[in-house]
Amino acid sequence: MLAVVTGGSGFIGSHVVDKLRDRGIRVRIFDMSKPRNRDDVEYYQGSLLDIDAIQMAFSGADAVFHLAAIADVNEVFESPLRSEAINARGTINVLEAARWAKVKRVIYGSTIWVYSEVADSEVDEDTPLGSPTHLYTSTKLVGEYYCKAYSELYGLETTVLRYGIPYGPRSRPAGVIPIFVRRALEKQPITIQGDGLQFRKFIYVEDVAEGNALALKPQAANKTYNLEGNEKVSIKELAEIVKRIIGDVDIQYTEGRPGDFEGKEISNLRAATDLDWHPKVGVEEGIRRYIEWYKQSEEAKKNLWTTVDKSILE
Repeated sequence: MLAVVTGGSGFIGSHVVDKLRDRGIRVRIFDMSKPRNRDDVEYYQGSLLDIDAIQMAFSGADAVFHLAAIADVNEVFESPLRSEAINARGTINVLEAARWAKVKRVIYGSTIWVYSEVADSEVDEDTPLGSPTHLYTSTKLVGEYYCKAYSELYGLETTVLRYGIPYGPRSRPAGVIPIFVRRALEKQPITIQGDGLQFRKFIYVEDVAEGNALALKPQAANKTYNLEGNEKVSIKELAEIVKRIIGDVDIQYTEGRPGDFEGKEISNLRAATDLDWHPKVGVEEGIRRYIEWYKQSEEAKKNLWTTVDKSILE
């Protein structure tokens, strides 16, 4: 079996690659950046806006995990046109290329942010969605609608996975936990936007990756699943966890950002029932693992400089 992972060099994508390889699945990565953590996968460099490059990468594929996207909400806010191009038009390019390559299943990485405008405080995959107020949510919802349309019109199996807030090793520096950890280790204040009472159910990245691999099951065809954590943690509590693990650090509060997701009780029962998927890593343990990985990563970067000829650094 051959699976293509768009964005396979990135945070979630690289962990999905790990889980697929653990199951003996042949993997091909389609990404602008070369994978850094393993060399036993194929790599095709290309943009989501280059349909010819995507079609070449999908040749012979049985499944596609479409994870490449602009996922930083602040970056989307600053660059709406580029974000729309990558997240929305890039997704329809992936679906069209998959259709022509006769790919059996496309698994699409979406987000629990799609529930941000729902009036209900408790939601599941069948909850009617409101009109999004953030551009990031808009682009991800468009991708979901494209998946549904391609399933209905062309018989292409699709599975939509709505991720909770992922964290863990290899995470992008702009994520809330990496920011908190980095500032704490540098003895700088942790800054919280708003009152910090908005909550999340953070989900460890390896648990997210496991959910992606399980989404290959036949019963997941043309369904949507919430890959959400079980622990309800406010941003304020998150800062306190980081402070408790690392040591004394100040916590400061600033004005909240527009369109922020306040948090809801999001059911992951369907994933548990259909896929036997369950989050395994608790938040505090996951943050400890991330801190350890971050320290090792920073130390490795420093050690690289010790191999450089000192004469060129003078």
